[in-house]
Amino acid sequence: MSRSMFSRQRRCLLYNQEVMPYIEVLRWQRQLQMERINNFDLDDVLILLEHPPVYTLGQGANPEFLKFDPIASQYEVHRVERGGEVTYHCPGQLVGYPILNLHYYCKDLHWYLRQLEEVIIITLEAYGLAGERSPGLTGVWLEGRKVAAIGIKVSRWITMHGFSLNVCPDLTGFQRIVPCGIADKPVGSLAQWLPNITCSEVRSQVAKNFANVFNVEMIDVQ
Repeated sequence: MSRSMFSRQRRCLLYNQEVMPYIEVLRWQRQLQMERINNFDLDDVLILLEHPPVYTLGQGANPEFLKFDPIASQYEVHRVERGGEVTYHCPGQLVGYPILNLHYYCKDLHWYLRQLEEVIIITLEAYGLAGERSPGLTGVWLEGRKVAAIGIKVSRWITMHGFSLNVCPDLTGFQRIVPCGIADKPVGSLAQWLPNITCSEVRSQVAKNFANVFNVEMIDVQ
């Protein structure tokens, strides 16, 4: 199922940001989520941006998947409330943070994860690339390489955190971790198939496909 289960179209505020520090956006997400927990009438939100280099671990992530000591590290590391293992963000990777009220869609986390994967798969189709799911795992792969990771947190059916799509990043940062705790599947980026692709052009595709998959009216907020 690729469209919203709710008949009335919701409004979704689109915030297109540039490169923003991870911890700043984390505080922003928490604020947006809490506002919507307290007021179900508020519009949904989609934030699209890039981050400076940063490693994040999910709530129950195994620190052994870090190949460096986070205590004595030159790298920025944060353990946060999302699900999933360790991942890496950096410029050239498009990150999406949907703040959605799932009461208006479907109160099923597996459904929500599959919808986020669908947004990425349809986006790849627009570039002639065949994105795939991997049974039992969350994310999107291209020819065996993981190009999109997903990790979410839902409180009272209001979502935060989200997805990251490797468009044209420097992938060397992934060598310092076991990405998403998956040791036998390499990480890839769209630039390996489309050398001139940029995050700026992919943003519009992701926003359009997100609107279609979730059946929302996207409102561009300047």
